[in-house]
Amino acid sequence: MVAINPKKNLHFGENPPEINLNSNLKRWFSRNIGLWKSNRTYFLDEAQKTYNLSMNINIQALENKSEWESHYKFTWYPEKKYNFFDENPQYKERGEIHAFLKGHQLKREKFYLSNDEGISNIKQVDEHEMIFESSYKDWYVLEHTRLVDSDNYRFRVIYSWNKDMLKIVENHHEIKIIK
Repeated sequence: MVAINPKKNLHFGENPPEINLNSNLKRWFSRNIGLWKSNRTYFLDEAQKTYNLSMNINIQALENKSEWESHYKFTWYPEKKYNFFDENPQYKERGEIHAFLKGHQLKREKFYLSNDEGISNIKQVDEHEMIFESSYKDWYVLEHTRLVDSDNYRFRVIYSWNKDMLKIVENHHEIKIIK
Protein backbone atom coordinates (compact mmCIF):
# COMPACT_ATOMS: atom_id res chain seq x y z
CA MET A 1 0.00 0.00 0.00
CA VAL A 2 1.41 3.41 -0.98
CA ALA A 3 0.93 6.34 1.38
CA ILE A 4 -0.08 9.55 -0.36
CA ASN A 5 1.13 12.83 1.06
CA PRO A 6 -1.29 15.57 -0.10
CA LYS A 7 1.29 18.25 0.77
CA LYS A 8 4.11 16.65 -1.21
CA ASN A 9 3.82 18.97 -4.24
CA LEU A 10 2.88 22.13 -2.34
CA HIS A 11 5.17 25.04 -1.78
CA PHE A 12 5.40 26.54 1.68
CA GLY A 13 2.25 28.53 2.51
CA GLU A 14 0.13 27.38 -0.42
CA ASN A 15 -3.51 26.56 0.13
CA PRO A 16 -4.94 25.10 -3.11
CA PRO A 17 -8.62 24.88 -2.04
CA GLU A 18 -8.70 28.60 -1.13
CA ILE A 19 -6.80 29.61 -4.24
CA ASN A 20 -9.08 27.44 -6.36
CA LEU A 21 -12.20 28.88 -4.70
CA ASN A 22 -10.94 32.44 -5.06
CA SER A 23 -10.08 31.96 -8.74
CA ASN A 24 -13.44 30.28 -9.45
CA LEU A 25 -15.34 33.14 -7.78
CA LYS A 26 -13.23 35.80 -9.51
CA ARG A 27 -13.80 34.11 -12.86
CA TRP A 28 -17.56 33.87 -12.23
CA PHE A 29 -17.78 37.52 -11.17
CA SER A 30 -15.74 38.63 -14.20
CA ARG A 31 -18.32 36.91 -16.40
CA ASN A 32 -20.96 39.24 -14.88
CA ILE A 33 -19.10 42.47 -15.71
CA GLY A 34 -21.09 44.76 -18.02
CA LEU A 35 -24.43 46.48 -18.45
CA TRP A 36 -27.52 44.32 -18.00
CA LYS A 37 -31.19 44.97 -18.79
CA SER A 38 -33.07 43.43 -15.87
CA ASN A 39 -36.74 42.51 -16.43
CA ARG A 40 -38.09 42.01 -12.93
CA THR A 41 -41.19 40.67 -11.27
CA TYR A 42 -41.72 41.50 -7.60
CA PHE A 43 -44.24 39.60 -5.46
CA LEU A 44 -44.77 41.62 -2.27
CA ASP A 45 -46.45 40.07 0.75
CA GLU A 46 -47.78 43.27 2.30
CA ALA A 47 -49.16 44.76 -0.91
CA GLN A 48 -50.61 41.44 -2.08
CA LYS A 49 -49.56 42.79 -5.44
CA THR A 50 -47.23 41.87 -8.30
CA TYR A 51 -45.06 44.45 -10.01
CA ASN A 52 -43.19 44.20 -13.32
CA LEU A 53 -40.43 46.63 -14.18
CA SER A 54 -37.25 46.96 -16.19
CA MET A 55 -34.05 48.13 -14.59
CA ASN A 56 -30.50 48.59 -15.80
CA ILE A 57 -27.63 47.15 -13.76
CA ASN A 58 -24.02 48.02 -14.44
CA ILE A 59 -21.38 45.80 -12.84
CA GLN A 60 -17.81 47.10 -12.92
CA ALA A 61 -14.53 45.69 -11.65
CA LEU A 62 -12.55 48.23 -9.65
CA GLU A 63 -8.82 48.37 -9.13
CA ASN A 64 -7.83 45.76 -6.58
CA LYS A 65 -6.24 46.84 -3.31
CA SER A 66 -4.90 43.33 -2.86
CA GLU A 67 -4.03 40.56 -5.27
CA TRP A 68 -6.49 38.27 -3.44
CA GLU A 69 -9.42 40.70 -3.24
CA SER A 70 -11.58 41.61 -6.23
CA HIS A 71 -13.54 44.86 -5.89
CA TYR A 72 -16.77 45.61 -7.71
CA LYS A 73 -19.21 48.47 -8.14
CA PHE A 74 -22.88 47.74 -8.80
CA THR A 75 -25.08 50.61 -10.03
CA TRP A 76 -28.73 50.42 -10.94
CA TYR A 77 -31.42 52.71 -12.34
CA PRO A 78 -34.89 52.23 -13.87
CA GLU A 79 -35.51 52.09 -17.60
CA LYS A 80 -38.40 54.53 -17.08
CA LYS A 81 -40.44 56.06 -14.24
CA TYR A 82 -42.43 53.47 -12.23
CA ASN A 83 -45.11 53.94 -9.55
CA PHE A 84 -43.52 50.98 -7.80
CA PHE A 85 -40.97 53.22 -6.09
CA ASP A 86 -43.63 55.72 -4.95
CA GLU A 87 -45.81 52.90 -3.59
CA ASN A 88 -42.82 51.10 -1.99
CA PRO A 89 -40.39 53.80 -0.78
CA GLN A 90 -38.19 51.24 1.02
CA TYR A 91 -36.90 50.28 -2.46
CA LYS A 92 -34.17 52.43 -3.94
CA GLU A 93 -34.99 53.55 -7.46
CA ARG A 94 -31.30 54.06 -8.24
CA GLY A 95 -28.11 53.54 -6.36
CA GLU A 96 -24.60 52.24 -6.08
CA ILE A 97 -23.02 49.54 -3.94
CA HIS A 98 -19.34 48.66 -3.58
CA ALA A 99 -18.34 45.13 -2.62
CA PHE A 100 -15.30 42.88 -2.64
CA LEU A 101 -14.60 39.17 -2.58
CA LYS A 102 -12.74 37.74 0.37
CA GLY A 103 -12.55 33.97 0.44
CA HIS A 104 -16.06 32.57 -0.03
CA GLN A 105 -17.76 35.81 1.01
CA LEU A 106 -18.90 39.00 -0.67
CA LYS A 107 -18.31 41.92 1.69
CA ARG A 108 -20.73 44.75 0.94
CA GLU A 109 -20.46 48.37 2.01
CA LYS A 110 -24.27 48.34 2.29
CA PHE A 111 -27.27 46.23 1.36
CA TYR A 112 -30.16 47.02 -0.95
CA LEU A 113 -32.78 47.43 1.79
CA SER A 114 -30.35 48.91 4.34
CA ASN A 115 -27.34 51.20 4.53
CA ASP A 116 -25.64 48.72 6.88
CA GLU A 117 -22.46 47.01 5.70
CA GLY A 118 -22.36 43.25 5.79
CA ILE A 119 -21.34 39.94 4.37
CA SER A 120 -22.98 37.55 1.93
CA ASN A 121 -21.82 33.95 2.12
CA ILE A 122 -21.38 32.40 -1.31
CA LYS A 123 -22.07 28.81 -2.32
CA GLN A 124 -21.06 27.63 -5.77
CA VAL A 125 -23.63 25.31 -7.35
CA ASP A 126 -21.60 24.77 -10.52
CA GLU A 127 -19.52 26.89 -12.89
CA HIS A 128 -22.62 28.88 -13.92
CA GLU A 129 -24.55 29.43 -10.66
CA MET A 130 -23.85 30.99 -7.28
CA ILE A 131 -26.06 31.26 -4.21
CA PHE A 132 -25.70 34.27 -1.92
CA GLU A 133 -26.96 34.15 1.68
CA SER A 134 -27.18 37.43 3.58
CA SER A 135 -28.45 38.46 6.99
CA TYR A 136 -28.76 42.06 8.13
CA LYS A 137 -31.04 43.83 10.56
CA ASP A 138 -34.20 41.67 10.57
CA TRP A 139 -33.66 40.44 7.01
CA TYR A 140 -32.50 37.06 5.71
CA VAL A 141 -31.98 37.04 1.92
CA LEU A 142 -31.34 34.04 -0.32
CA GLU A 143 -30.35 34.82 -3.92
CA HIS A 144 -29.68 32.36 -6.75
CA THR A 145 -27.90 33.81 -9.80
CA ARG A 146 -27.34 31.67 -12.89
CA LEU A 147 -25.48 32.63 -16.07
CA VAL A 148 -26.93 31.16 -19.27
CA ASP A 149 -26.04 30.96 -22.98
CA SER A 150 -22.36 31.93 -22.91
CA ASP A 151 -23.04 34.58 -20.25
CA ASN A 152 -25.43 36.59 -22.42
CA TYR A 153 -28.33 35.99 -20.03
CA ARG A 154 -28.76 35.73 -16.27
CA PHE A 155 -31.63 34.42 -14.22
CA ARG A 156 -31.90 35.55 -10.63
CA VAL A 157 -34.44 34.55 -8.02
CA ILE A 158 -34.34 36.28 -4.66
CA TYR A 159 -36.27 35.38 -1.51
CA SER A 160 -36.31 37.89 1.36
CA TRP A 161 -37.60 37.09 4.84
CA ASN A 162 -38.20 39.76 7.46
CA LYS A 163 -38.49 38.50 11.04
CA ASP A 164 -38.89 34.94 9.70
CA MET A 165 -41.79 35.89 7.40
CA LEU A 166 -41.32 35.64 3.63
CA LYS A 167 -42.00 39.20 2.44
CA ILE A 168 -40.49 39.53 -1.03
CA VAL A 169 -40.01 37.13 -3.93
CA GLU A 170 -38.22 38.47 -7.00
CA ASN A 171 -37.58 36.97 -10.42
CA HIS A 172 -35.07 38.76 -12.64
CA HIS A 173 -34.51 37.79 -16.28
CA GLU A 174 -31.48 39.72 -17.45
CA ILE A 175 -29.90 40.31 -20.84
CA LYS A 176 -26.33 41.53 -21.22
CA ILE A 177 -26.34 44.73 -23.26
CA ILE A 178 -22.67 45.77 -23.07
CA LYS A 179 -19.71 43.66 -22.01
